[in-house]
Amino acid sequence: MPAEPDWLGACRRSAEAVRDILQDNPTITQRARETGTTGEGGDATLMIDAAAEDAVFAELDTLHAGGARFSALSEERGAVDYGDAGVLVVIDPIDGSANAKRGLPHHALSIAVAHGTTMADVRFGFVYDFGPEEEWVAVTGQGAHLDGVRLETDCPERRLDGKLELLGIESADPRWIREAADDIADAAYRVRAMGTIAVTLCQVAAARLDGMCTLKGCRSVDAAAAQLIVREAGGVVEFPKFPDLSAPLDLEPHSPVIAARTSEGLATLRPLPKL
Repeated sequence: MPAEPDWLGACRRSAEAVRDILQDNPTITQRARETGTTGEGGDATLMIDAAAEDAVFAELDTLHAGGARFSALSEERGAVDYGDAGVLVVIDPIDGSANAKRGLPHHALSIAVAHGTTMADVRFGFVYDFGPEEEWVAVTGQGAHLDGVRLETDCPERRLDGKLELLGIESADPRWIREAADDIADAAYRVRAMGTIAVTLCQVAAARLDGMCTLKGCRSVDAAAAQLIVREAGGVVEFPKFPDLSAPLDLEPHSPVIAARTSEGLATLRPLPKL
């Protein structure tokens, strides 16, 4: 059998390249420039998004030239065939593009590798948060690591007045917050909105947040890597519209994602997304 590609090395080199792109475009004016096109995910493509994606695909091209066979799915380019549909690389070059554009701290490169077509099939997850410069990595059966240190798997949730002490909210459109406000008040003592699904999931993995949810559907490119990181760190993840992590790895926002440190915490969060 051929050797497993060096996914971690490729991810780290990609993160370095994306960091350079951001450093070369430090101002809001530079980062807000658009290409004039719309990505396969449906959003207007920023020039920094396109450049970041090019950097990731340069690494994938190198792996392919070295004999690796896989396919890729990215927010901007969509599906790209590298010779094997059974191995899927799921990429968000900059999760939290609005944060990156405005100079807000949390924005991340997210890359997952799946041996199949669903969230349950993800075997490798990498998230690099360019704000605090934190690297999150998980491999199935090998735990999750933050900057090389294995995350504890037995961290329970914290509660105050019977509610989750800190809850992350994503897809935080004010209209959706209004719809869910009463349920959020019942579930959480305090809320945080970081502006990136991947990073917010990672905060649950490290027990910095007691849980998180998106109020509407999320795309697989935003969650594929980080949901594995949560699970390998002892947390629990659910895509409410799909049982047993069977949410598909494509570019459609099929389902919200909820995550918590415990199954009890997950149950607390189920009423929040309005399906």
